[in-house]
Amino acid sequence: MNRLSGEIAIVTGGAKGIGRAIVEVFAGEERASVVLADRDREQGMLTAAEIGSQNKNVRFIECDVSDERQVNEMVAQTIEAFGRVDVLVNNAGVNFVKPFDQLSVQDWDGVINVDLRGVFLCTRACIEHFLRQGKGNVINIASVHTVAALPGAAPYDAAKCGVVGMTKSLATEYAARNLRFNCISPGLIDTQIWRDILASAEDREACQAHWWANIPAGRVGKPQEIARIAAFLASSDSDYINGANLLADGGMTSQLISRE
Repeated sequence: MNRLSGEIAIVTGGAKGIGRAIVEVFAGEERASVVLADRDREQGMLTAAEIGSQNKNVRFIECDVSDERQVNEMVAQTIEAFGRVDVLVNNAGVNFVKPFDQLSVQDWDGVINVDLRGVFLCTRACIEHFLRQGKGNVINIASVHTVAALPGAAPYDAAKCGVVGMTKSLATEYAARNLRFNCISPGLIDTQIWRDILASAEDREACQAHWWANIPAGRVGKPQEIARIAAFLASSDSDYINGANLLADGGMTSQLISRE
């Protein structure tokens, strides 16, 4: 659709999963120039090379979003390469499941530092450039965990709820200066997490049937579906949307009770 032609975007955690799909849609269908930031150097370079074969303006920068120095360098390199940055997609994230009474401080910090601190660091590194340009757009990938919770996911739930709170605060603080901040909260998406769930199940078919029965749409989402929502939020088509948390979950969080 070329809605982002001429725009410069940073996508964190862009090497695989939802992040990769966002890079593909932004650089492919929408013709943006994209910096793919990821701490996985090997996978990041491979992904950038594959997508870059269709759009030469795709560049990989190794970056751990929990590290302030690396984040500042990543944004500085983006500005040096492209002259500016227009869109930031904070997608990088980690998670695990563990009973709360067994959590260590290191467990807690490991999730919070990437999923919440990383969003803060990347946004802070970009915002001075946005203000200087007179425009800017931040899209945060949150989760349905911002609406409902699961046992054993306290650090992740806390981080993602924090991301939504930060998003709303920044939207109200900077809307008058032409900056936008929004969230996308995906449900169960066909990424490595879903494949790990199936692989660990004693009965793969029963596991799939259980999850599909608890998602009104009757299926998991596709990474490209989340990517196209991100493209919409990154474009002028969504100019009046600010501070929103868009749920993309096939109706999962709208269902009053789970089905048997």
